[in-house]
Amino acid sequence: MRHVYEFTAGESTPDVEKLLAREVGGAPVPDRLRHLFQQALAHFESLATRAAIVAETSADAFVQIYRGEGLNAPSAPLDVIIPRAQRLALFAATVGDAASAEIGILFGRGEPAAGYALDIIASEATNMLADAAALRFLRLQQARRAVGEDARVLPYSPGYCGWHVSGQRSLFEALQPGAIGITLSHSFLMRPLKSVSGVLVAGPPPAHRFKPTYDFCEDCTTHECRGRMASVLRAPR
Repeated sequence: MRHVYEFTAGESTPDVEKLLAREVGGAPVPDRLRHLFQQALAHFESLATRAAIVAETSADAFVQIYRGEGLNAPSAPLDVIIPRAQRLALFAATVGDAASAEIGILFGRGEPAAGYALDIIASEATNMLADAAALRFLRLQQARRAVGEDARVLPYSPGYCGWHVSGQRSLFEALQPGAIGITLSHSFLMRPLKSVSGVLVAGPPPAHRFKPTYDFCEDCTTHECRGRMASVLRAPR
């Protein structure tokens, strides 16, 4: 079953103070930088549209999609997570073309600071859309009693944690996110640029846990998986 969702600003508006804290690494935030990000947030809200498409799939069907072009890492987290999943869905979400295009326009117009701030905010809002789509999927499955009350949903995307970015091709063929205006280039680049896609995995919290000791973990600079695994121990909001 496919669902197209629209989201309110409240479901994916970045917290400017959190973004600023990340930017300055704990140092005091200059007033000029705060003003720049506040302006960028207002500009983003004037441009953004928020939509997602979610299509439920079976584990067997997803294994074929995940195999993609055969370029995944020999061993990856989804190899152990998918067999534990209670429900799966393909998804794609975007904040729209206007917000994405404006970033390039600002840089081209010689306003790199404004372009940078808008890029940070749009990227964060896009990631939040993936979480918002995950929450809609969780609520749907809980209403159907297809998952337990303790179930959690996390998004997993091609290009991360051993799932090769070329997996986008089979994902797009199955999902057809053109319904909400997302297309894929030959180099697997999504348009609008501020889009996200992947699989939503629903299962009990332990289903999402794995040891981050894969070969590709040595090249990871963010280790966001640790925060994601910790997040499933909290109640969804």
